Amino acid sequence: MASHNDKGKWGELVAAEYLVKKGYSICHRNWRCGRRDLDIVALADGGEPLVVVEVKTRGNEEVMHPEDAVDPRKIRNLCIAAHTYVQRHQLDCGVRFDIITVVGDSEHYHVDHVEDAFLPPLGMRL
Repeated sequence: MASHNDKGKWGELVAAEYLVKKGYSICHRNWRCGRRDLDIVALADGGEPLVVVEVKTRGNEEVMHPEDAVDPRKIRNLCIAAHTYVQRHQLDCGVRFDIITVVGDSEHYHVDHVEDAFLPPLGMRL
């Protein structure tokens, strides 16, 4: 496995642990819908809303801030996958999209959690 894949898996693990410490319940990690995937699907403390978390992991922020990698195409794909997730699990709850960035390495890193990072594009249902 390529080292960037290992770093991504590590970042997702860090993000999941962070969410659990904040009182979230993890429903799924790396949930797949064809070529699309949801890094983390969780429930906020209290059971609602359903939180879809995109995790971005970087060694540093020199090239690009990790959250800048969530472009309109990625947002559309996340929304399509989230819609499928809600339908397949027959859920009747609100959905929120968050971004968690993990920057650094296993010894020195920081986590940034952006709640309500984006809304689905106009006309797209969830």
